[in-house]
Amino acid sequence: MNNLTGLCGIPAGDITGLLDLAEGFKEKLVSPEPVFPHLLQNRRIALVFFENSTRTRFSFEIAARHLGAGTLSFSASGSSVSKGETLSDTIRNLEAMKVDAFVLRHASSGAADFITGITRKSVINAGDGAHEHPTQALLDIFTLRRHFGGISGLKVAILGDVLHSRVARSNIFGLQTLGARVALCCPSTLIPSDADALGVDLYTDIDRAIEWADAAIVLRLQLERTTGGYIPSLEEYSAHFGLNDERLEKIRKHLLVLHPGPINREIEISNNVADRIQPPGYSSSMLLEQVTNGVAVRMAVLQALLAS
Repeated sequence: MNNLTGLCGIPAGDITGLLDLAEGFKEKLVSPEPVFPHLLQNRRIALVFFENSTRTRFSFEIAARHLGAGTLSFSASGSSVSKGETLSDTIRNLEAMKVDAFVLRHASSGAADFITGITRKSVINAGDGAHEHPTQALLDIFTLRRHFGGISGLKVAILGDVLHSRVARSNIFGLQTLGARVALCCPSTLIPSDADALGVDLYTDIDRAIEWADAAIVLRLQLERTTGGYIPSLEEYSAHFGLNDERLEKIRKHLLVLHPGPINREIEISNNVADRIQPPGYSSSMLLEQVTNGVAVRMAVLQALLAS
């Protein structure tokens, strides 16, 4: 691989190779004094973020520094983009500064694939519109694999605003490639138009979805959707689709819970479910574990694409 713009079409062997590489990094990350070989020394990675980010941006920066690479942090606000500079010109100017790779987040679907056509440097998609977010899916899959010991045969329910979610699409592609069954659960207004072609099960009843699933990936409800006519109100969405203890106690089945963050507490997920690391209760939250795993996975991606 020279680029990672999505998981659609990526062979299972390549995904597994990245997860295996991340395993070694994870073991060192949680050790008392983590030390890593500087395999990317003298490399320069441009973090080009046209949208806000906390976890993705910082985990890429930490991952790069663990491997010895330097980072350049770009934000659209305060840059020449505010003066009318195009994405193409931004990338070409950064390439002229001799960077070795671009980590791109952009509001337009397909932006990462677009810039692979104008640069010979490596491109990593950190989220483009409602298209894909491959490293988030990889860290989700990595988290599931470490907990369950494998992915094949696993039943994963993706709950929430699937229509606008790049995380959902990357997870569908990656999980299915590794042999998992995937179900989507959301209001009918938030089901993607191509859902039938994705090979997933569809639910509009969250109780049935979580009763079926071994694990749930809860998606952030994008709050601006309440004014777009997709849902009547936040209160009704939470009442019908929020993941909480009452629902878990009804099915009386243990559920592993993931969320890509940031979370809307007491809307798509309750405080108890979001914060529960240990029993009692019918769920285990992996939210902070996912954040740690994100560093390991992004180290693996950077090494796979950039190490000699």
